[in-house]
Amino acid sequence: MNYRPSLNMPPVVKNLILANVLFFVVTMVMQQTGTDLYKILGLYFPASDNFRLHQMFTHMFMHGSLGHIFFNMFALFMFGRVLESVWGPRRFLIFYLVTGLGAAVLHTLVNYFEYQSALAKISPDQLAYLKELAAQGKYIPNTASEKLTMILNTPTVGASGAVFGILLGFGMLFPNTELMLLFPPIPIKAKYFVIGYGVLELVLGISQPGSNVAHFAHLGGMLFGYFMIKYWNKNSKRFY
Repeated sequence: MNYRPSLNMPPVVKNLILANVLFFVVTMVMQQTGTDLYKILGLYFPASDNFRLHQMFTHMFMHGSLGHIFFNMFALFMFGRVLESVWGPRRFLIFYLVTGLGAAVLHTLVNYFEYQSALAKISPDQLAYLKELAAQGKYIPNTASEKLTMILNTPTVGASGAVFGILLGFGMLFPNTELMLLFPPIPIKAKYFVIGYGVLELVLGISQPGSNVAHFAHLGGMLFGYFMIKYWNKNSKRFY
């Protein structure tokens, strides 16, 4: 399968980038008026009082900083436009949304096990007290209280899960395409880049629980992307 590089943006990639930028700008503006859209549209753990079902979808359009949105949208532009040109707008949009939702599912599942682990260390009375602290954004450092507060009060935001799904998709469709790394500046085939990135995310996710980077969300996007592509390959004579 070959593709012809182009700087033109197909419609879904263009509209996704515009939507993400719009959400980011509106979020920054609303913060100046005292309205925190992260609390409304970011993804909270289901046990949190701030959780709403729509957050499974809306968190994909929220970003925490200019650098965060820049690198996600740059990757969406670089790799997403190639996949959309191969699959077409409808299939690409489905892939993007499903991998983003898959990222949220795996991230929430990992949080569930961490939440249960923290709960096992405290009594019901302590839990009630710790939830009161968590509601105020307070906690007892280096205890289950701190862990619970992080899980209950920290929203997850960003399109990274879907972007990692797109990266996985590019690696599967164009495994031998050479990508030029920035650090170090050496070429590497897409398949090795994707495998290396996946292994790195797994290692960081296991070794750095509680990190402010949702490593398992990234892995969720890649995992759901892998199974979607395998399913499409199995059930379609023509992959695209």
